[in-house]
Parts: sequence; structure tokens; C-alpha cells
Amino acid sequence: MQGLEVTVLLGLAMLVGTVLAPRLRVATPLVLLVIGLALGFVPELREIELPPETVLLLFLPVMLFREAWTTSLRSVRRSLRYIVPMSTLLVVASAFAVAGVATWMGVPWEAALVLGAAVAPPDATAVAALGRLLPERAFMKLKAESLTNDGTALVLYSIAVSLLIGDQITAWQISGMVLVSYLGGAAAGVAVAALAYLALRRMESTLTINLTLALVPFVAFLLAEIAHASGVLAVVFAGLIVAWISPRITTAMSRRAADATWPFGVYLLNGALFVLIGLEVQLVLHEISPSEIGTLLLITVAAWIVLAIVRYLFQWLFSPFSRPPAGSSRSLRHRSRVVSTVAGFRGAVSLAIALSIPLTTADGTPVAGRDAVIFITAGVIVLTLLVQGPLLPAAIRWAKLPTDDAAVEEFEIAQRAISGAALAALDDLAAEHGISDGVKDRARREGYERLELANARAVARQRAIEERDRTDDIERDAEDDDAASRMGPIPPGADGGGDDADGRRTAGRLEMIAVSDDIDLTQRSPLLRHREATRLRLAILDRKREVLFRLRREGTIDDLVARRILADLDIEEIRARGMETATD
Repeated sequence: MQGLEVTVLLGLAMLVGTVLAPRLRVATPLVLLVIGLALGFVPELREIELPPETVLLLFLPVMLFREAWTTSLRSVRRSLRYIVPMSTLLVVASAFAVAGVATWMGVPWEAALVLGAAVAPPDATAVAALGRLLPERAFMKLKAESLTNDGTALVLYSIAVSLLIGDQITAWQISGMVLVSYLGGAAAGVAVAALAYLALRRMESTLTINLTLALVPFVAFLLAEIAHASGVLAVVFAGLIVAWISPRITTAMSRRAADATWPFGVYLLNGALFVLIGLEVQLVLHEISPSEIGTLLLITVAAWIVLAIVRYLFQWLFSPFSRPPAGSSRSLRHRSRVVSTVAGFRGAVSLAIALSIPLTTADGTPVAGRDAVIFITAGVIVLTLLVQGPLLPAAIRWAKLPTDDAAVEEFEIAQRAISGAALAALDDLAAEHGISDGVKDRARREGYERLELANARAVARQRAIEERDRTDDIERDAEDDDAASRMGPIPPGADGGGDDADGRRTAGRLEMIAVSDDIDLTQRSPLLRHREATRLRLAILDRKREVLFRLRREGTIDDLVARRILADLDIEEIRARGMETATD
């Protein structure tokens, strides 16, 4: 098929899946995967083959950069005791367990080790798409694990492929590959983030800022690949660092544009990838001889079961060395391990590893077991998405994990802190920028109103928590009260009309206000007051950002909480400056 036809087909498939998923109450990636499997029954569509370099060089850098961008760096630091063993030792244990079972069921050992390396790491994009029902802290831990475990899997893959094509690998070479993969990937990511910082701090145009950000993941991946290091880790490190430093060196308008365009672009790539995975499964299925399909299906199911068992057992065996949450019982930790096991989805990285297996060995003979590895890998991906995906919501409800309100509490703390700091500095800011008393007093009233609203929201949320276990009627009333408090009072005349002397409704109308000729419009005109108010508002926003960044730096609030508040401040700045000025 032609490229334009494939593009239109993928677009229509994503449109249908996006429309059907909410109506079927199923996650969109699952619907897209099923659509891809259904399209694969059309012989002409099975000609659409997914080259491995497409996944590695086009899909993965963008999607991993976005996932790293939306991952809390504070959560990563606090969960290192969980992330490090899960992204290294668990990957190795899963790879060798799958390889052992596959070898026992007839797959050559070298090919079985490649299979183990391919299916061992959970996929970050699949976790992000299907795991959002998890509590925030558990979701971030799983996401961080999925972002960092690909480096281990790719090192195992390199070792297994070398054995598969007949090369000899020594222990020193394996150690060197591990060090180069991790340290080289991290160094490449840090270097590219530093270059991005030097470039972005000199830019003010929204277009150039976002073009620079779009280049970061590809440059990081390329630099790591040139050094034979992990491109995945390079993108992750670059994404985490750039996400931390970018609020101080980018503009409000560029951040709003990035927040609007990146999710849509990643959604398109992610959706297309799930459809292509379905097509790839059908392609591989029709290339395998019918006599082998039954055995390969058994190996696929066995590998899928082994991955789940090893993941659960590893968490159970490693629990004495981890730091359990305060007040957690043994039963709760068991349920948490079950949920984490169900949430271990496989996706794009596994498929890219399997498709990257060479066609021939060093002497030109075909690589034994290549088609079997691709088939089993694709089958494991489908099983994790189509079985574990729908099962995860039920597992979360069964586990009854404690509600994680930390993000909401930190949001309220930050809102009150920045509002209070702005009010405390109002007199100094007004004197610094030459603001009249009338404009200053108006800003003070607005600031107190916002602070009172933030306090009211915090009180309403606390009451809602206290009444969470009451009857449904009481809970419904509490939600209504909370919604009313968020809306705030309705200003008089907000409906646009008014009552005349007879009580009849009158339509709102424009009126011309007459002024006397002896008023000095150049001194206290509405235009000058507006300019004063704008200067003061921008100064207040700058002070709020300073306090917000300090709270984030000290660890009082999470990165993602700071980003939510920063987005609100950016919108206020754009409104104050005006769209034309903010776009410059």
C-alpha cells in the first residue's frame, strides 16, 4: 500500500477507536489493538510491515520524552530503593525465567534468551495509557520503573544476539556493555539537556523554543546510539532534566503551546503504534506454518504466566529490603503486589527488540528461531494488553488501596503559600513599579478573595474526606456543596440583564459615559490605570513563581503539582499581557 493510503487508514482506525472506547467503557489502546488485529484479516493490509527502526527512532524518543516530562523527579528520587532493583534485577530474572521455559519447550537457548530480553521490561507508554487508575504514588513508581528498565533489557538483548549469531562474549565484555549502556546513556542525556538549557535561555520566540524541545529526544537518542549506549536512558534523563529546568528559561506562551500540542502528538503516535502492533501480529501469524502455531501459542501463554509469577515473587522476596508505607499491613502489601503484577504491561520496546533480530548469522545462514521469537513476543504483548488491561480496574477495586490525597493537599498548600507571599509583598511591589493606591488596594482585595477561596476549598475537601464513609445521600450533598464552593458567588447582574422600576426584565445595553472637559485624562485615565494594574499583576505573578519554585526545590510540593499551578499562572500572564504581546 502507498504511504498516503496507510496514513489515511491509520487515521480512520484511530478515529473509530477513539469514538468507540468511551461507549464500550474500555481503554482506547485496547480498542485500537483489536482494530489492528481485525484489519490484519485483510490480505492487502498485512503488507503493512513495521520496521524496527521506525519504532526505535520515531515512536520511542517522542513517547519516552513525553512520559519522562510528565514524571515526578521527586517521586523518582524517593522511590530509588524500589526502582533500581525492579529495573535491573527483576529484568534479568524475568529474562532468564522466560528463556528457561522457552528452551524447555523446544526453542533454541540463544533465541530463547533473546525472547526473554524482549518481553522482560514493562513498557512505559503502555503503563501510562492503561495504569492511570492506580493511586498517584503507585502509578509514578511503576512509570519510573518502566522508563529505566529498557537499558537492562537492551544490554541483555545485545548479549543474546551476539550468542545467536555465533560470536563469543566474555565476562569483561558483558561488564563493559553494562557500563557503557547505563553510564553512556545517562551522560548523553545530561549533555543534551545542558545544551538545551544553553539554547533555550537565549530564546524568546514560542516557535523556536518548542522546536528546540522537539529536537531534544532525537538528539539524545542519536548521541547515545553513536556512543553505543542506551538511547532510551538518554531520552529519559534528558526529559527529566529539561522538565525540571524549563519553567525558568521558557515563556508562558511557549509552555501553554507545548502543553497543548505534545499530548496530541503523542496520542497520535501511541494510537498508530497500537494499531500497527495488531497488524504485525497478523503478519507474523500468517508467516508461521500451521503445524507450529499450536506449540508457539503454548509457549506464549507459558511466557506470559512466568512473567507474572516472577514479578510477584520478586516483589515478595525483596519486600524485607524495601521501605513499606507507614501503617501498611501485610494484607495491604500483598494486594499492592498483585496490582503491580497486573499492571506490568508490555508494548513498543518489546516489539522493537524482537523485530531487530538479524536475519542471518555471520556465515550467512538464517538465524534459528527468529520468527518464533517475534510471534511469541507479539503474543505476550497482546495478552498483557487484552487480558491484564481490562483486569486492572477490577484488581484495583479488589485491592482497596488507600486513597492518595497527597497531590491535592500539596496543591492547596502551594496555592495558599504563593497567594500569601504575594499579598505580603504587595506594598513593596507597588512602590517598586510606581503603582497608585487605588490600583494597589484593588489588587489587595482580589488577593484576599483568592486566599479565602483557597482556604474554603481546603476546608470543604477536609469535610468531604471526613464524611466519605457516610450514606450516599450525605455524600451527594457534600459533593454539591463542594461544587458550589468551587463556583463561588454569582456576581449581581451576571445574567446580563436587570430589573426596571416596574420589576420587568430589561436587556443589557451599551452606554456611553460622558466626561467633563476639565478632567485630566492624561493623569488618571482608565488606560493608565489598566497599565498600572497590568504591571502590578505581572509583578505579583513573578513573585508567585519564585515562591512556587522554592517550594518545589525544597520538596514541599511535587513537580507535577508545581506544573499544574504554573499552568494557571501562565494563563493569567497571557491574559494580562494580551495574546499579541505574549506570542512575541
